[in-house]
Amino acid sequence: MLKKLLWQLGPLLALLVILVFFWIADNVWGQGFFMSWYNMRVMSSSASLIAVPAFGMTLIIISGGIDLSAGTALTLAGTVLALSLKAGDPILVALFFMALTGCLCGLANGFLISATKVVPFIVTLGTMTIFLGIGQILSGESTVYAPKENIPDWLSLCYTGRNADQYLIPKIPTSVLIAMVLGGGVALLMRYTVFGRNVFAIGSSESTARLCGIRVPLTVVSVYTLAGFFVAIGGLLYFADVKNGNPSDGGGKELEIIAAVVLGGGSLNGGRGSIFGTMIGALIITAIRSGCSQLSIPNTYTHIIIGCIIIVAVIVDQLRHGSPEWFFRLFRSRSDA
Repeated sequence: MLKKLLWQLGPLLALLVILVFFWIADNVWGQGFFMSWYNMRVMSSSASLIAVPAFGMTLIIISGGIDLSAGTALTLAGTVLALSLKAGDPILVALFFMALTGCLCGLANGFLISATKVVPFIVTLGTMTIFLGIGQILSGESTVYAPKENIPDWLSLCYTGRNADQYLIPKIPTSVLIAMVLGGGVALLMRYTVFGRNVFAIGSSESTARLCGIRVPLTVVSVYTLAGFFVAIGGLLYFADVKNGNPSDGGGKELEIIAAVVLGGGSLNGGRGSIFGTMIGALIITAIRSGCSQLSIPNTYTHIIIGCIIIVAVIVDQLRHGSPEWFFRLFRSRSDA
């Protein structure tokens, strides 16, 4: 029981260790701003930009799939929002087009995977470039800027200004509140609904799920479509953060999204993952970035550090599944001797 609890709390313990490490390092070699209220707001807001689309990726990975097109689909949705606002459409119409774009991207992925039986890695690798191309066509291969008068004031969802420190209780960025509400909703969906149990069942064993009467193709399409909706909300936060739409910005974002799920304890083998863990994984990524920035560590080394941590997380997950076999045979042979 204790061992299982430690496995579940592993991502949270890792986050605490990272925060304490950078807090000490920043006080010794930096300027001591790492744990300030302002920097905490910046980190949490940045984490929400990763976590929201990662909620959908969590469902996909639990079901045993993967989505490499999440990054370009996210910026495609943000570009559609920018184009709609630039055209003078009401904000509700623009949000509808944005959400529709994300859902259609997810629907296309789910349908192709279910209909062709091609592994999700290959399908989404192809749609990743397709969504990028569509976005470039729509934007004319340039960044789309919507007039300021067409952007509602409430769309400053990622505001982390220093004047928020004047309040007795520091204000929480709206993007963080959105991530918390959506995360809570998905967590309840996965825990208390038949759909959630079906997703876990498919990820654990698709053949067994079929024998149990689960409509696997329909569930897979639903998972990818729902993930597309969260990608669209991620596109909204992306637009709120940079106030423009550029489909070329999506390159590499899918790796951050997948990394958040993996660092949060999600298994690339399927059948395991949690929304809370994904939130922690997103915070781990942003905490490392912020800490390296406070210590003036170049981005190149930051990427190496995050990549190494991801590899360690995947290796730990493989060890939990008894792989690689040679590793366990080595320990068995030594114990027998």
